[in-house]
Order: sequence, then structure tokens, then C-alpha cells
Amino acid sequence: MVQLVESGGGSVQAGGSLRLSCAASGYTAGTYCLSWFRQAPGKEREGVALIYRRSGSTNYADAVKGRFTISQDNAKTTLYLQMNSLKPEDTAMYYCAAREGGCVWTVREYNYWGQGTQVTVSS
Repeated sequence: MVQLVESGGGSVQAGGSLRLSCAASGYTAGTYCLSWFRQAPGKEREGVALIYRRSGSTNYADAVKGRFTISQDNAKTTLYLQMNSLKPEDTAMYYCAAREGGCVWTVREYNYWGQGTQVTVSS
């Protein structure tokens, strides 16, 4: 069973940067997709970025392309989300998630979730 613990959220002014971290444990052999999702008040949870744990291949939602970068450490036990040029509309609870198999954007396809970390961007 994969366990995920996020950290690094906070409050920042528009144009600022934050880096989120997600410590992961409990992987077994196989293919995993690791992703960052976010959920703003009154809105559905949406995918932000995803990465194949084995290959490092990444993909991003259009809303964050060119501003956010998903990565993992060399040991592949920590997932990161570097967020630059933050906008007020990036304000949300951010979650890291993992699933066994390929990368998809569908929330219900993810088996493992962290507890979330709040990101607030003021104008």
C-alpha cells in the first residue's frame, strides 16, 4: 500500500513561487503514475501534472503549462511540484496521488492519495 504525505503549501502573492513535496513509501514492483491534483472551493478536483515513476515522462494541464514543473528525486521516493508565476486562480488544496499502471487524468482511477496541502495566492 502506497502512503503519500504532502508538504510545502502556504500563502504567496501573485507572481510568486512555491514548491510542494510529497514523500512516498510502500511501492511494490510495477509501473506507477504519480500525479498532482488540486481542488478549489466549490469546484471539482482536477489534474495538474503527472509523471511516470519509472521513465520520468511528464504531462501537464493546459492551465499550468510553462509555469509548473513536476519531478521526483533520484531515489524516486519524493515527488515535487515547482510552481512559478502563481496566479490567484491557482488557489486550491493540492493533493499528490498515485496509481498502479499508466498515467490518466481521471480522479477515480487513483488508488492512493495524500492528505492535501493548501496553496493560497493573493492578488
